[in-house]
Amino acid sequence: MIEVEGLRKTYGEFAAVVDSTFSVEEGEVFGIVGPNGAGKTTTLKVLAGLVDPTAGEVEVAEFASDDPEMRRQLGFLPEESPLYEEMTPLSYLRFFADLYDVPREAADERIEAALDRLELDHRERRLGDMSKGMKRKVAIARSLVNDPDVLVYDEPASGLDPVTTNSVLAFTRELRETGKTVVFSAHNLYHVESVCDRVAVMNEGRIVARGSVDGIRERHGETTYHVFTDVSPARTDALAETFTDRDGIDDIDDIDDIDALDDIDAATEEVGDRFRTAVPTMDAVEAVREAAAAAGGEVVDIRTREPSLEDVFLDIVGRPMPGRYTGGAAVDAVEADEDGGDSDPASDDRDAKRPAEPPEGAE
Repeated sequence: MIEVEGLRKTYGEFAAVVDSTFSVEEGEVFGIVGPNGAGKTTTLKVLAGLVDPTAGEVEVAEFASDDPEMRRQLGFLPEESPLYEEMTPLSYLRFFADLYDVPREAADERIEAALDRLELDHRERRLGDMSKGMKRKVAIARSLVNDPDVLVYDEPASGLDPVTTNSVLAFTRELRETGKTVVFSAHNLYHVESVCDRVAVMNEGRIVARGSVDGIRERHGETTYHVFTDVSPARTDALAETFTDRDGIDDIDDIDDIDALDDIDAATEEVGDRFRTAVPTMDAVEAVREAAAAAGGEVVDIRTREPSLEDVFLDIVGRPMPGRYTGGAAVDAVEADEDGGDSDPASDDRDAKRPAEPPEGAE
């Protein structure tokens, strides 16, 4: 449904998006996440036909992104979406339906269905007198008046109360069930994790990881095992070796000469009448059991903690990146694996003459 190949968008010497390549299948919710200035909004605007790419190919619903016919197949919800405040929800949505040449009967049916599902009751109230959540629901309904095949949503639930947020997220999931293709961007990674089938992580204009949420977690995250014991584990050689293995130390002659003991102390904390030790492998779990037995105790519970998308995201975007200014800095693409991998840049070369902030519009 969406094909993006080698997308690049530059503003002068600043590269807002660098050689992005991804595809979105029909009926899929595809997330685009990244820190501020990563290139998310620029990418979404290119998909919506609002910004022309500097290079690359972008196809949406079998149309080029700059083809006016593409816009008839697309609904766009920007992060900031001012409404005509003197209108009511019904008059506002009918106005946009007229712009798309939607017959009045079909328009009214779509409008009523969307507002019913979004639970917006005050349909004759002036928009200027409505809350932020109500206005956001109207904006979402506006994105559907032309019955588009593709929806591009930028921060659809930003700043909304928990009840409205849950309603918007549930509505997004239902759109997928009706066959709509949704590109979804949000800073709240729980929202992304709860609705998206696949995700692209952007940083400094590049896609640095791409794949299913589980795939990205598996490749970039680290499962942690929390082992609860009724005594503080003894400082055994076997337990210390699990930490030296983690830190890349192959051999140890004198356990007191390394940082493993400090690592054990840091990994173990007292929780009520128990001691919790966080370890990275099942071999380490067994080492904790043996260490507890050596101290006269036993393991009373083991819990597995999987990394959240936020944990992985913070790790990925914290890695060094090549420069994104073309006036002397490297702008080679970071190739992302479809299963969630990425290749780390070899260096963090930066252009000393780069501006302090990106140009206006290069989000």
